[in-house]
Amino acid sequence: MTGSVSPPQLAELEPFLIELNRVSGAVILPLFRTENGLENKDLSGGFDPVTRGDRDAEAAIRQTIAAHFPEHGVIGEEYGEDRPDAEFVWVLDPIDGTRAFIAGLPVWTTLIGLRFQGQPVLGSIGQPYLEEVFIGSAAGSRLLRRGVSRPLKVRACPSLSQAIVATTDTIVFDAEELGAWTRLRTATKLGRMGCDAYAYAMVAAGAIDLVIEAGLKSWDVEAAVPVLDGAGGVIADWSGARVGRHGGRIVIAGDRACLEQALVLLAPQNHP
Repeated sequence: MTGSVSPPQLAELEPFLIELNRVSGAVILPLFRTENGLENKDLSGGFDPVTRGDRDAEAAIRQTIAAHFPEHGVIGEEYGEDRPDAEFVWVLDPIDGTRAFIAGLPVWTTLIGLRFQGQPVLGSIGQPYLEEVFIGSAAGSRLLRRGVSRPLKVRACPSLSQAIVATTDTIVFDAEELGAWTRLRTATKLGRMGCDAYAYAMVAAGAIDLVIEAGLKSWDVEAAVPVLDGAGGVIADWSGARVGRHGGRIVIAGDRACLEQALVLLAPQNHP
């Protein structure tokens, strides 16, 4: 039998989520724009970077969770699963946007999400160099920056022709996906690349209207689900189905009307 997380539980867990961002940032920031222990995880000849910051930050987050909530599970990009079927499970990507990190660009983020009974209920998108934490749940989302909190709200964009759309890098798209992206980008006002999950935060903040991605793992997007929910945004797969704890092909939108127009162009029958 499933239920819902109670407001008192969220009230307890939200400050803890902020603390996890502090812990992570304290590990990562000394390695940003300096020697970061870069390694390549792809043994097939490609490039799949990981740094000491990725590994050490996830280890620090896991240690903090174990010290405060030993009954909680954890799923992380670097160290795998620990009790993934627990009632509460933290989903971690310590540095989302490792390529931006190693290039010295402050658009990488730390993604920390929390599942309750298998569904995302609380999440944060943190950028410690900019001193930003975008945090949210279905009850609402806000940006914390330098001791100031302000609510997050998506903006209205009922027409795709007025939309700003983002994706991380078209190199990850297969031929079908690239055709869909090209069709969609042509229909919008402005396109941006290279922001990884920081673009998700910009949708919640009302600065970007659409984000299109493919090939995502759960830790690449799950933390953003509650942030978008609380800011009034929508997140779906390319067929329009709700995205919960799954990655794959996703569309994030601030305005449902814009999402619906985007889905028409992303539909398989409309691919070249």
